[in-house]
Parts: sequence; C-alpha cells; structure tokens
Amino acid sequence: MDLSCFSPEQLMVRESINKICSAFPDEYWAERDRTEEYPHELHAALSKDGWIGIALPESLGGAGLGISEATMMLQTIAQSGAGLAGAQSIHANVYATQPVAKFASEKQKKRMLPRLIAGEWRTCFGVTEPNTGLETLKLRTVATKDGDSYRVSGQKMQAP
Repeated sequence: MDLSCFSPEQLMVRESINKICSAFPDEYWAERDRTEEYPHELHAALSKDGWIGIALPESLGGAGLGISEATMMLQTIAQSGAGLAGAQSIHANVYATQPVAKFASEKQKKRMLPRLIAGEWRTCFGVTEPNTGLETLKLRTVATKDGDSYRVSGQKMQAP
C-alpha cells in the first residue's frame, strides 16, 4: 500500500492503532464472532489512550484530529484482523459524539463527553424503527423544538 498520500498525523494514527490492535489476535476476534460479544477489551484499550475522542476538539477533551484521522483509525482496526465488526464496534463512539460536540449545551458537553472519551459511557445510533427497519428515508421519529430544548417522539428498536 502506497502511504505517501497520507499526512504525518494520519500515519501516526495508523502506527499507534496498529500497536494497540496487535494485542488482539485473530483468535480474539474469532471468539467475539462465535459468542457475538462486544469487544470490551478493545474499547477499553482505545479509551485508555484517548482514541475514542480522536475527532473531538481539544477544548472538549478530545485529540483535536479530524474525521480523516478517525477514518484511518477505523480502517486500521478493520485491517488488523478485527474486520468490519471490530471497526463498527467503535464507529458510533467516534462519530456519534460529533453532534454532541456541535449542538449540545456546555453543561451537556461537560456531563457527556469526558465519560464517552474515557470509555465509561458508550453511544448508540438509534436508526431502526418497528415499521421502517433500516430504511432511513421512512423514519417517523421526530424532534420538535420546544423552547430551549427539543421533544423527541417516536419508537426505536434494537436491530436483530
């Protein structure tokens, strides 16, 4: 693979994540696949070194890198033997924090982001609805502005 098109920061991300992922051999991922268990140990290792906050601003406790660096991190996780399942387990924790960083109140940011970055909390991406499945153009859940906040109405369900 020709790496000359990547920035020094992206190459640093690749090297650092490769080092972390080397602690998780193919047998680890085969066991996760067999048991359908979340890779808690990978999440903890990435959290310990601050990688969950890779794309969050430093002012909010993140690393201050960008979405390209976050994508490099997920690609490196997938290539390590974790596959898409390993990368996907971290995906929402990296990308779903972006709306919090951009739109949440300062109080909400201070309450949520440190715990998410530290790995104490995890995010979820609530897409699936009982009557629409994964067809995002048919979603019925809405958020309606209500003064200084929003009222959310609708139904979500865990994907099978």
